Amino acid sequence: MSGTTTAAALRRRAAGAGANRWVVLVVLCASLLLVALDATVLHVAVPAVTEDLKPGAIELLWIVDVYPLVCASLLILFGTLGDRVGRRRVLLLGYALFGVASAMAALADTAQVLIVARALLGVGGAMIMPATLSILRQVFPDRRERALAIGIWSAVAAVGAAVGPLLGGFLLEHFWWGSVFLVNIPLMLVSLPIGRLFLPESKGDGRGPWDVVGALTAAAGLFCLVLGVKRLGSGELGPFTVVPVVVGAALIVLFVRRQRRRAHPLVDLRMFARPAFSTSVGCIVLAMLALVGLELIAAQYLQLVLGLSPLETGLRLLPLTVAAMAAGLAGARLLRRFGPRRMVSCGFLLTAVAVVLLTAMGGEDNPALMLFGFVLLGFGLETTLFGAYESMLSEAPPEQAGGAAAIGETSYQLGAGIGIALLGSVMNAAYAPGLSSVPGVPASAAASAGHSLGEAYEVSERLGGPAGVALRRTAQDCFVYGLHVTLLVSAGLLLLGAVMALRLPRTMQCGEVGAGAVEVPAPREVADSRVSA
Repeated sequence: MSGTTTAAALRRRAAGAGANRWVVLVVLCASLLLVALDATVLHVAVPAVTEDLKPGAIELLWIVDVYPLVCASLLILFGTLGDRVGRRRVLLLGYALFGVASAMAALADTAQVLIVARALLGVGGAMIMPATLSILRQVFPDRRERALAIGIWSAVAAVGAAVGPLLGGFLLEHFWWGSVFLVNIPLMLVSLPIGRLFLPESKGDGRGPWDVVGALTAAAGLFCLVLGVKRLGSGELGPFTVVPVVVGAALIVLFVRRQRRRAHPLVDLRMFARPAFSTSVGCIVLAMLALVGLELIAAQYLQLVLGLSPLETGLRLLPLTVAAMAAGLAGARLLRRFGPRRMVSCGFLLTAVAVVLLTAMGGEDNPALMLFGFVLLGFGLETTLFGAYESMLSEAPPEQAGGAAAIGETSYQLGAGIGIALLGSVMNAAYAPGLSSVPGVPASAAASAGHSLGEAYEVSERLGGPAGVALRRTAQDCFVYGLHVTLLVSAGLLLLGAVMALRLPRTMQCGEVGAGAVEVPAPREVADSRVSA
């Protein structure tokens, strides 16, 4: 090839890269939509799954929790693997696994099969999520453009969260509960060929061997740690709770010590020495710890206390996610104007105000209160997460993009898993005692009713008569009281996050475009290069 031809090709690629990186963003957003839908679509289907598969209390908890548990455990493994073998390759494999696991979940005829399918969905999600963020970090090296891209990316996450309950509610009213998983398959079938055509391949510096032992140690440690915390949240204090927590903590300590000793660590822990990076990770954990359990509790409140249908429940939760979408789209401008410190801290404070406001919810429906509270909640939460994610990614070196994205997503999922356990235990501790002395209700029936509000309704139907009516009314009152206590605990965690965010930089530092940016070839040139190869 002559020098003139080479120069012309480079000019064509430079001209095409500007447009194509936004095409890449669209593909990555479709990836995120796939995962976000699955994370929320099940929430409104929990009552239908319970009625059909008759899972026990622990099995039901596993059905809900195994996805974030497995996903959180494997994010570091697949995020750093993408840095080694190629982020695009890992992402496309994640698409395929996600589609297969979705079909398996839709056709599950027992609680055990559904749990396995949800676990495989977690594996697929762990392959998809860090790959999307790390590719985004590489394709958008300029921080101003990257902030806008992250805002669009997070807005799509809000769309997925909004569409999930609505789509789930619609499908549940017309089909069986397994249909909520089938929506993933068309997205996967579209994303695979488009991703193969448009997504650029990118890797880290590739120095040194991939630390397989370290990756497995981190995965096992996170799995045991979250498993133990989850069992603790369900009120189990035996050896099967203590042992996983101790083993998980020990494995995480071993993982950290191993990474510090290696010349080429799996995860460069020196990133945590940067205040912006470590504080951002802590803010993500705390935001999810405070809030993720509330969505599940809110869905139960709307359906079991207020008697709304799954579709009506999705519509009530819609303002929360629409406000989050608006915050994501406005995030880049807010970050430039106010800086990470004020943006994240104010986001925490706004979310805390919304949570306290929602304590006014009671046994009677109050649509105006929920509308205002959910709008504040969605906008505040997304503002917090946007500022934290953007600061974390900007502090990470480009060659460590996969590891950094994995750490961010691990903190998100770890906070979510612990949050469900923590807030669930707070909810149960506040709910159950009030059912121990209902007139005319035997002790055994009261104990069963104390497991959950849905079980209390079943017990009240079996009892019948005045005792059944009294049990149902008392269970509703106790659930509302537990909801208020849970909201106040969440508000306290959010205020702690507002204080933590004061360690973030005051202003948004926009330096020069760094090395490590990935050239995004035009689709035609991708095909030409494959033919010439």
